[in-house]
Amino acid sequence: MDVIAGIDWASEEHRLCLVDSEGRRLLERRVSHDEEGLSGLCRLLGQRRVCRVAIGRPDGLLVDRLLEAGLTVVPVHPNALAAALSRYQVARGKSDGFDAYVLAELARTDMHRLRVVEPDSDETKALRALTRARQELVRARVSLANQLRAELERFWPGAARIFADIDSPIGLAFCERYPSPDDAHGLGAKRLQHFLARQRYSGRRTPVELLERLRAAPHGRSGELELEARRTVVLRLVASLRPLVEGIQQLDSEIAHAVRAHPHGGIFLSLFRDPKTTLTAAELVAEIGDSRARYPRSAALEADAGMSTVAVESGKHRSASFRRACDHRLRDAVTTLADASRHHHPCANDVYRRARARGCDHPHAIRILGRAWLRVIWRIWQDHIPYEPTRHGGPQRLLAQTG
Repeated sequence: MDVIAGIDWASEEHRLCLVDSEGRRLLERRVSHDEEGLSGLCRLLGQRRVCRVAIGRPDGLLVDRLLEAGLTVVPVHPNALAAALSRYQVARGKSDGFDAYVLAELARTDMHRLRVVEPDSDETKALRALTRARQELVRARVSLANQLRAELERFWPGAARIFADIDSPIGLAFCERYPSPDDAHGLGAKRLQHFLARQRYSGRRTPVELLERLRAAPHGRSGELELEARRTVVLRLVASLRPLVEGIQQLDSEIAHAVRAHPHGGIFLSLFRDPKTTLTAAELVAEIGDSRARYPRSAALEADAGMSTVAVESGKHRSASFRRACDHRLRDAVTTLADASRHHHPCANDVYRRARARGCDHPHAIRILGRAWLRVIWRIWQDHIPYEPTRHGGPQRLLAQTG
């Protein structure tokens, strides 16, 4: 008789429920999130000969341990779990143990609607760790850069406007050397030129133009104590931003090396005209993964990337709405590919222009183009061969196949 497990995971303690093929509860237990608890959980599931384990997430340390133990793991989306709770209760009760039971029941009765976790290769996991870590660092950098810009706008707006990006190496160097208007007192074109030379400034603005931009900004009116306090804040923010910017640059180099060494990296790098464009290709490899069975049709990949619409039909009413439930990291990568391709790829530009001509705004047109590119991606990914326009055609032809 089949034994099915449901695990409601948490940060410190998990709830386990075992059911048989008839839905009878065989065991309920709390499992601590430590080495002893996880090792005991894997032994127990093996002893009970559990055929599959349903859990509310597709990855993480717990999932890795279950896969390592040779167990079949079935991820259940939290929204699917929430929608199924009413099937097993009348009152609106809520408990971790009951969630574990419903997870096990879904794996027993609705397995035809669920998919099994197929672990990716070590190379893909490593690339995913690098790209996702970079995304988090970029968010932190943007947050600190916005904070620095807002602080400068309060008393020293010129320092925030002299260079295009406040978090660029030259922008941070300027704020570190001139964190307040008093520090820039007497700054002239000759001194600024020496500063730019030391920082190896490669912009197209002359020192005179940069000084005009600096002096055109409004002048702050801060007292002596307030000015010193704000100067200290600027220096501390710059000190926090520098290692983030350097860390992101180092990650970019590591990601570029990892995606070129990846077995499938060449397939996705072939989509980009510039061979130096490796970040978006790496994100596509990391988020799509290795298993071809994960997306049996291109429509599944289009939906997971958020490029296809959600159809809403009721009686005489028919509409299509924006897809919010998707892999947002994959959506960002496909959006970047689509937006970049419309500038140099004739077919991509034609798809985009025709979408705009039909009244679509820019984001909608980019999603239409992204869906066309995903059909190309799915084809070359399934065939294990790089993209060749003469063999695979352009996104316009693939989009026309389904209208």
